[in-house]
Formats: sequence, structure tokens, C-alpha cells
Amino acid sequence: MIKCVDRKQISNMGNKNKTISFRVNEDAFETLREIAEERDISLSAVFRDYVDQLVAHNGQVQVVPEDELGPTVEDGEFPPTVTVPKSFIREHERLELEAEHLREQLDEYKGYVAHLREQVDDEEAEDVIYLEDLDDESGESDETVRLG
Repeated sequence: MIKCVDRKQISNMGNKNKTISFRVNEDAFETLREIAEERDISLSAVFRDYVDQLVAHNGQVQVVPEDELGPTVEDGEFPPTVTVPKSFIREHERLELEAEHLREQLDEYKGYVAHLREQVDDEEAEDVIYLEDLDDESGESDETVRLG
């Protein structure tokens, strides 16, 4: 397990770099030293590469042994290709068509709501009869009010 235990700031001719100290167990240290020797780089460079990868990928880096990686871009063609099952493609196309249909329905409903709002706005206020107004009038009127 690699664990950051200390952080200090060093000034180098105006260029401020941060130094991170790692504390690892003896087996991990030997493994890291072997990796550095295989790649013909210093142990510090191994850690710098790791930290650079962490920064470049927002901390979403997983350390995996090379034999478990599978084919890399260097081994295969560029750009890499992926085989996608036809059922996945058909399902994707079906969902795209359904989404398009739903968008069209939404546009129709929005148009209908706008039309209804225009009708309500265009109606005259005289068409609206408030029940309170009917209660205030005397019951002697011959006018019949019909709801519906």
C-alpha cells in the first residue's frame, strides 16, 4: 500500500515544486525498484508518472499489473476498435426513434396548451359568472343560469 505521509514545499529558482514522501513496506519497495529498473528510469520517475496520471485523470487511476491489462493501443491498431453486438445497436436505434417520437408528442402538447391558453385569454370576462354575485342579487329575477 502506498501512503502519502508528508508534504513540503521547495523553492527552486522561483519554480515552486511540491515534494511528496511515500512510505511503503519492504516488498512494495522492492517491486517498485524492479519496475524502475525494467523501464530504465529512476524510482522517483515511477512516482512522478503515477502522480501525473492521478492528476490527469482526476484521481481515477487504478494500478493493475501489466499482464492483467489485455491488449493496449501499442499492441493493436489505432484508433482502437470495439465490436458491438447487433442487438445493442438495434436497441440503441429503437431508443433513438422512441425519443424522437416523444419529442414530437411533447411539441404537439405544448402547441395544444398554447392554443388553449390563447382561447382562455381571448374569452371575454362577461362569460364568467361568479357564484358570489348570484347570491347578492335578489331571488326575484326571472333569469335562469345554467351551468355546463
